[in-house]
Amino acid sequence: MKCDEIFAALAMLEKERGIPQAFMMEKIVQALTTAYKRDHEGVENVLVHVDEEKKDLKMYVQKEVVEEVENPGAQMTLDEARAIRGSAAVGDLINIPVDNVEFGRIAAGNGKQVIIQGLREAERGMIYDEYNSKQHEILTGVVTRIDPRNGSVSMRIGTGTEATEAVLPASEQVPGESLVEGQRIKVYVVEVRRATKGPQVLISRTHPGLVKRLFELEVPEIYDGTVEVKSIAREAGSRTKMAVWSNDEAVDPIGACVGPKGQRVGSIVEELRGEKIDIIKWSEDSAQFIAAALAPADVLDVWMADEGKGCRVIVPDDQLSLAIGKEGQNARLAARLTGYKIDIKPASYKDEE
Repeated sequence: MKCDEIFAALAMLEKERGIPQAFMMEKIVQALTTAYKRDHEGVENVLVHVDEEKKDLKMYVQKEVVEEVENPGAQMTLDEARAIRGSAAVGDLINIPVDNVEFGRIAAGNGKQVIIQGLREAERGMIYDEYNSKQHEILTGVVTRIDPRNGSVSMRIGTGTEATEAVLPASEQVPGESLVEGQRIKVYVVEVRRATKGPQVLISRTHPGLVKRLFELEVPEIYDGTVEVKSIAREAGSRTKMAVWSNDEAVDPIGACVGPKGQRVGSIVEELRGEKIDIIKWSEDSAQFIAAALAPADVLDVWMADEGKGCRVIVPDDQLSLAIGKEGQNARLAARLTGYKIDIKPASYKDEE
């Protein structure tokens, strides 16, 4: 049966939306066979032959030749088979053409619906591929709605046909940050999942990766690999500690991140609404790294445990509270940054020991 309209529609979709004709044709064939089986009880095998050159579709019902017919939808007698093919024998499979009129009715009823459904599916697949490649990257989104019940924020990320909705849960928002509809903010793409209604993009404003990516955008030395971000510990909205190291002895990793007159780190602090950022130099020497991680406090000595990842740090008596930080934040971030359990003691404790 000539199906010029279907082939023309598929060609247009491929040209305008980039959806391969083969993908859509597969969906159409699937729908036609399903529809025929639904309308004809007992039919098991339905074949659709596609001739792209002639823009032609043909449908066949495949039946098995048997001595005694039990299911007329899937079986036929030897006499019936030989009327179609003289050399037929029991056990053969015979393809019986479906009448063009009936095939036309099925195609008309299902073609449009399948094209629409396949179009949605293909677009969802393309959007998934697009955002899956952007995992662990920063994207700019526009706040479209704020749920007053749970505080979650709906956002529109991307542009044009590749735009999609994403939800920023309250747990992934920076504490104390106030968002309003229409506001443009940067978000970190944590993960992209396939879902029935389309790709589900999981985004965050609290993830440490957001800070790392912001520094990559702002500091050329990090972007080109001269300066490496070794680890990050973050308590969003309050403080971040970041350990950096330089592959080039001539490049100061901390100075590169801070920038002239603090401009580079300043713009990131502004994007993070005033979050404090401590930039420290990473070291292969664990004791030296731990001492640096406890900045701004001075460290007198570091005793490493004989086994396991633990240590005891000695600080001046007047800097004990500074080393521990408000509500233990400085010590907590230093421990997460270095991967060591840190026990902080004053110098008077060392004297007693």
